[in-house]
Amino acid sequence: MSETGSHENVSEKNLPTEQQNGHGAVAVADDPFADPGLPPHEPRIQDMDERAAKRSERVVAMLFTASMLATLGFIASFVLIPVDKFIYVWPAGRIGALNFALGMTLGVALFCIGAGAVHWARTLMSDHELVDERHAVSAEPETRAKVMEDFAQGAKESGLGRRSLIRKTMFGALTLVPLSGVVLLRDLGPLPEDKLEHTLWSKGKLLVNENTQEPLRPEDITVGSLTFAMPEGLEEEDEDFQQQIAKAALMLVRLEPDDIKDKRELDWSHEGIVAYSKICTHVGCPVSLYEQQTHHVLCPCHQSTFDLSDGARVIFGPAGHALPQLKISVNNDGFLEAQGDFEEPVGPAYWERRA
Repeated sequence: MSETGSHENVSEKNLPTEQQNGHGAVAVADDPFADPGLPPHEPRIQDMDERAAKRSERVVAMLFTASMLATLGFIASFVLIPVDKFIYVWPAGRIGALNFALGMTLGVALFCIGAGAVHWARTLMSDHELVDERHAVSAEPETRAKVMEDFAQGAKESGLGRRSLIRKTMFGALTLVPLSGVVLLRDLGPLPEDKLEHTLWSKGKLLVNENTQEPLRPEDITVGSLTFAMPEGLEEEDEDFQQQIAKAALMLVRLEPDDIKDKRELDWSHEGIVAYSKICTHVGCPVSLYEQQTHHVLCPCHQSTFDLSDGARVIFGPAGHALPQLKISVNNDGFLEAQGDFEEPVGPAYWERRA
């Protein structure tokens, strides 16, 4: 057999050691998949020139810093750009300015962190290639000890402790990026501020009949009747009509003054006319059923019952609070008007949310 012939009749134990281990420097002629081995290590310029290493360090720090600035830009865009603003971007055309700004800034923030990490690994971390043979899935104590040793060695070779500029800017970028997700929570809905505490009612606001859209006079409300009212100036064509009427809807009942048990209710009424919120304090259904003999009003949804002769307190059902009362009087023209807003917020579960 010639020197260039096949090794098919040669046992593996007679092969050179490097070929037995599968990492021979020369591939077997008839085996195109033989392991050619590792190429010789070539040092990088950063390994030989500290000035080049410093330049790479500054590039990595610049990328991490750019990520921080992009994250701040994401937050600023979310706060400052109106949701209904549109811009023209070629070639996409006319798109929402807020979506465009959020996508660009978040994309840049994530890209710069990734690019900084890759550049750091390729230019400053150790680039020696290591080969480790397959081993059993279960690790032996010696293996675990080796892993920890390798980890410590890798941490040392990464230069994280020595290169403080990279460490600080990387931690800064990784700290700021999660703020993007936190800021998105703001989009769960508008901030309530103190909107739950106020309605359109204010001092001097006329009581308008919901059906006729005409201001109400005391003589329009007879004993035993139930009348629904809303604030002057609120129109069904208004964009926020449903939101406002859901808080300001009012019901008026005329009682005999002697039948009113609660002193404040009597003081806030006019000639026995009492004004209460129409919104049930259970789940916000409209209270609309009135029993004139008992002066009880009933919510049709879950049968919460309120006594209008005794401060609209709850006498039955799941509602947790009395209906808020609106203080009313008559102006110089003889029309019923509010003397202010409700003193407590209307609707359900408010006090539980405040607690």
